[in-house]
Parts: sequence; C-alpha cells; structure tokens
Amino acid sequence: MQPDFDKQSQRSEFRQKRDRFVEALSPQDRALAFSTVPSPLAQYLLPGKIVAGYIAIGSEVNPAALLTQAYKMGCAIALPHVTSKTTPMRFLRWTPGDDLVPGPFGLQQPAEDAPLCTPDVVLAPLVAFDARLMRLGQGAGHYDRAFSLMDQAVAIGLAWSVQHAPALASDIWDMPLHAILTEKSWMTL
Repeated sequence: MQPDFDKQSQRSEFRQKRDRFVEALSPQDRALAFSTVPSPLAQYLLPGKIVAGYIAIGSEVNPAALLTQAYKMGCAIALPHVTSKTTPMRFLRWTPGDDLVPGPFGLQQPAEDAPLCTPDVVLAPLVAFDARLMRLGQGAGHYDRAFSLMDQAVAIGLAWSVQHAPALASDIWDMPLHAILTEKSWMTL
C-alpha cells in the first residue's frame, strides 16, 4: 500500500511513529539518547560559536544536554523566538538555566528583550527527514525561512531514527539540512 505523499499526511504519520517510539523507550534509554555530543557534532562546537537549539515539545528530541555541553565547550547558546505563524523567527541569546517565557504554539522561549544573534550552528527539531536531508517541520516554515537567510550556518536536524522517511513531499522553498543526528547515527550527504 502506497502511503500518502503530501505534507499533511506525512506529518500525521510521522508524529504518530515518533510518539509510539518514544512511549516505548525505557526512561533510562530516553535519558541516554542525545546525552553526549558525538564527535561529528563536536567539530562544529568550537569556542565562541553561537549554537541555536530549541526547547523540546512532546516526543521531539530533547537537545538540552547537547546545549549544556556546547555551553561548557565555550559556545554561546541561542533559542528561537516566535511571535506568530507569519512573522520570521529570530534567534535570541540564552544561557542554560535562564528563565523562559511562554510563546505561541506551546513554545518556551527567551524573553523578547534577550540579545538578538545569528547562529553558526542550528540544531533543528523536525517531524520527519529523508535521505536527501530534507526536513519536514511543523508547517509554518519558520526554519526554512531562517535557513534561507543564514547561508553560513550549519543546519543539523535532531530526530529519532523512526522519523526517517523513504521520501518526503517538498516544495521549492524547503531547505535541506547539512546533517541529521539520530540516537543511532550521524547522516550527511
């Protein structure tokens, strides 16, 4: 049976796969996943670099340990700041442990007056990815618009291995990632 090949159907399918996968993980396995910076990622986490992450929602990969380690390695940390579906996302400085404020779509983000910055490395959440390193996100296009304006930034998707799709529906404005990190592997083209 051929799966539906449209973004909405793929989002639904891969959210369910991700949710089931994470629910089936033991608390110990979930805590260990993404708890240490692997060497392929470490090459980008140089002192003085700005690394953007995110605060996980639901069954998304939680990058908290990676961000804390990047901070200890001398990187500055940033998080996305979103105000609406159509307004471009900004990246604001944040230090692990600093307070966050509620944002739209259930996001936790830095306060609006946090310093604006341009990341060198972006750790991005996703719903699904394919072998072309195309990323299926939540549907608002925030990351694709941000990536299109940050041509020097290294974009790395964080995903569970079950989020790997045989192929994803994509549009001309969708931006490929430079790499994908799962609990099992590091993927590049």
